[in-house]
Amino acid sequence: MVQRIDGGGFWMRGTARRAGDGAPLTGIRIQIWAHTTEGQERDPYSHGATLIGPGGVFRLEMPQIVPAFRQPHGQLAHDSGDFETVFLRPVMKSARETGLSADFVLMPV
Repeated sequence: MVQRIDGGGFWMRGTARRAGDGAPLTGIRIQIWAHTTEGQERDPYSHGATLIGPGGVFRLEMPQIVPAFRQPHGQLAHDSGDFETVFLRPVMKSARETGLSADFVLMPV
């Protein structure tokens, strides 16, 4: 788990809820990576993970996301084994945005 990926300045945030009853989840790891001003999405130092906190909210500071394949986007994943694996790839409207949000609805295994 990390507090921040490299230089920071951009916020990846979101929520995680349990499928069925919508209860907020906590203490579950979310992996985050992207093509940024400081590295490509395949570079290990462009990857980070954070835990979902109170109220089902997570956030991680990272360098500014830049377009890859002509789209500025983040990549997020959950794969704990307690819930089905989920991969999200939210696309930003503009590479000038300083944050991106993604919400997980996780199905128990």
